[in-house]
Amino acid sequence: MTILPTRPREAAGRTRLSPLLRLLIVTQLAFNLGFYAVLPFLSAHLGQAMGMAGWLVGLVLGLRTFSQQGLFVVGGALADRYGIRPVVLAGCALRITGFVWLGYAERTWAVICAVVLIGFAAALFSPAVESEVAGQAVMWEEAGGGSRTRVLALFTVAGQAGAFVGPLLGALLLAVDFRTACLAGAGVFVLVLAGHARLLPQRIPGRDRTPVKGGLRMVLRNRPFLGLCCAFGAYLLAYNQLYLALPAEVERVTGSQTALAWLFALSSLLVVTAQLPVTRWVGERLAMRRSMAVGLLLVAAGFAVVAAARPAGWSGTAGLVPAAGFVVLLTLGQMLVVPVARAWVPDLAEEGRLGLYTGALSSVSGLIVLLGSSATGTLLDAGLPPVVPWLVLAGVTGAAVLLLPRRA
Repeated sequence: MTILPTRPREAAGRTRLSPLLRLLIVTQLAFNLGFYAVLPFLSAHLGQAMGMAGWLVGLVLGLRTFSQQGLFVVGGALADRYGIRPVVLAGCALRITGFVWLGYAERTWAVICAVVLIGFAAALFSPAVESEVAGQAVMWEEAGGGSRTRVLALFTVAGQAGAFVGPLLGALLLAVDFRTACLAGAGVFVLVLAGHARLLPQRIPGRDRTPVKGGLRMVLRNRPFLGLCCAFGAYLLAYNQLYLALPAEVERVTGSQTALAWLFALSSLLVVTAQLPVTRWVGERLAMRRSMAVGLLLVAAGFAVVAAARPAGWSGTAGLVPAAGFVVLLTLGQMLVVPVARAWVPDLAEEGRLGLYTGALSSVSGLIVLLGSSATGTLLDAGLPPVVPWLVLAGVTGAAVLLLPRRA
C-alpha cells in the first residue's frame, strides 16, 4: 500500500473550508469595503471642511473606535446568547443608518452621534462574525485541516482586500463630495444586509446559546487574557495612527492628503499578497507569544523610522519615504499580531463564552485607543518637537511586549 506524504495531504485539507466559513470570510471583505470607502477620509473632513481642532478630531476618532471595539463585549455576549444571525443583521441596519447620518451631519453633535452609531454597528456584527470564524477554525484544525491561524490569516486577507479597494473607491467618490462617499458606504451595507438575510443560517450546529449573566466576572479574573487584551490594545492604538498621525505627516510633507489613499492601498496590498506566506512561515518557526512580540516590535520600529527622519526636514516625494516605511513596518507587524491574537482567544476563553471573550479583546483595546487617541491628538497639537509624538508611540508599542501572556 502506498503511503501519501503528510504535507500534501494537509495542504489539500486546508482548501476544504465549510460553506459557513467561506460566507464569513466574504462577509469580512464586504464589511471593510464599505467601511474604508469613508473612514480614511474622516479626519480631513472634520479638520478642513468642518474646522474642528486637532484634539476634537482625535476625540471623535477615539469615540468611533471605542464605540466599536469598546462595545464589542456587548455584541459578543449577544452573539453567545441569541446566535450570530440576528446580531449581524441588526449591526448592518445600524451601519446603514450611521453612514447616511454622517453624510448629512453638519454640526459636531450630529457627527459624534453618527460616528458612535457607525462604531456600535460594528460592535454588533464584528464580534459575532469573528468569534464564529475562530470557533469554526478550531473545529477545522481538530478535523485535520491545518492550523487555525491560517484560517484567521485568510479572514484577515479578505478584510484587507476590502480595505485595499475601499480607499480607492472613496478617493474617487470624494471627487464629488464626502456625502457621496458616505452614501456609497451605506449602499454596500444594504447589499450585505440583503445577502445575509438570505444566506446566513438560522442556527449553527455546535454553537449553544449561553446566558449573558456572570460572563464578565470571568473575563475580569482571567489575567492571561487581560494581558493579551492590553498588548493588543497597544497595537490597535498604533494602527489608529493611520487615521490621525499619518494624515498629519502626509499633509506636512506634501501639502495635501492626496498620497494618503495610496499609502492605505500599499498597506492593504501587502496584506493581500503576503499575509498567507508570512503566516505559514512564522507558524512553522514561532510560538504565538513570540510571533506577537516580533509583530509589536516591528510596529514600534515603524514609528522610530519617522522619528529618525524628522530632523532631516524632507518634503515632497522624498518626505513620503519615511511615511511609507512606517506603513510597511506597521503592516508587517499587523500580519503577525492580528491572526495570532484571534487564534489565541479560544485557548484562553471559558467554555461557551467565545463570543464574549472575542468581544472583550476589542473592548479593552478600544478603551486604550479612546484614551490614547485624545492624548496623541494633544501631542500632535502641543507644539512639541515633531519627533516627540512618534517616539512616544514607538515606546508604548514596544513596551506592550511585556504584557503578553507567558504561555503559548
